Amino acid sequence: MRHLIEIADLSNAEIETLIHTANDMMTHPEDYWDACAHRKLATLFYEPSTRTRLSFESAMLSLGGQVLGFSDVGSSSVSKGESLQDTIRIVSSYADIIAIRHPRDGAALAAALKSGVPIINAGDGGHDHPTQTLTDLTLISREKGHIGSMTIGLCGDLRYGRTVHSLVEALCRYPSIHFLLIAPEELRMPGFVRELLESTGQTYEEVEDLDAALPQLDILYMTRVQRERFSDPAVYERVKDFYILTPERMERARKDLTVMHPLPRVNEISPLLDDDPRAAYFRQAACGRYIRMALIQMLLEEKDRPHELTGHNVIWQEHSLCPNNRCVSLSEPCLQWGYIPGKHSGDRARCIYCGRGIS
Repeated sequence: MRHLIEIADLSNAEIETLIHTANDMMTHPEDYWDACAHRKLATLFYEPSTRTRLSFESAMLSLGGQVLGFSDVGSSSVSKGESLQDTIRIVSSYADIIAIRHPRDGAALAAALKSGVPIINAGDGGHDHPTQTLTDLTLISREKGHIGSMTIGLCGDLRYGRTVHSLVEALCRYPSIHFLLIAPEELRMPGFVRELLESTGQTYEEVEDLDAALPQLDILYMTRVQRERFSDPAVYERVKDFYILTPERMERARKDLTVMHPLPRVNEISPLLDDDPRAAYFRQAACGRYIRMALIQMLLEEKDRPHELTGHNVIWQEHSLCPNNRCVSLSEPCLQWGYIPGKHSGDRARCIYCGRGIS
């Protein structure tokens, strides 16, 4: 079964095809009105969402399909204690494709292992958010005319922000990108992302000063400091307003800078900036509907293609040994845990679900 669990499930050629299709859908929507007629998308959102959930639903309806699902676990059997995998077994008998958002890292893969239909990861904990990454790449391509050969600043919550983790993973496959990782000490990019940057030969700098970074940037990707990811409220209060992008600050930036944000925003971008032509975050959100249309169509056409997981040498274990306390393997008692051994001497094994290194 073909799924989209992480951005690595797509080749660069497939990403380019999806972006091309999304652009065509924007220009000629009438050509796709019946592309998914009589098909059903289930949206299983274990976490609150506006843009992602509604863009998925809008995408399926624009393709002539139908939508079912839940946006509140309190109104589903999850509130009665039903496991993730049981929910997926049931829903995959009602729908042709499923989009799932879940607070646990690796939940999308856990769902895919028991699903009879394609699974789309609509965000799993702090792990991955591949359809947001596709949205981001579509916007970059449209704004800059290419992907690569640029300086990108990622600013704000880099520790818990799954959108920046996915985006870095995707951009590491393109040439000559220099990353400025702009964050306070408490919100710096986690080690597994820095390891990826180093292993792929991309250059990066970790800095705190947004004002000093602005003149260097082709793209500034702002993020919200996510209250729901913090176990210590005091830490959240200390860092929540660390960066606020204002028109005064933007005077330091280039005239062709593109400002991105996955939204929702809180205080990190002033509404006074919204009319600046460099503010692209609402254009970015609009891309989400069309790239998800392209993705749904592709996965339904290729649903019988095996997921890449089948090509890995997974070592299955009776009990989870994952050190990540947010991993789905620690919250689903019936879920079999596995890890992928390192490919080379000295490489760490990694949890099959959340990708965290195993000592």
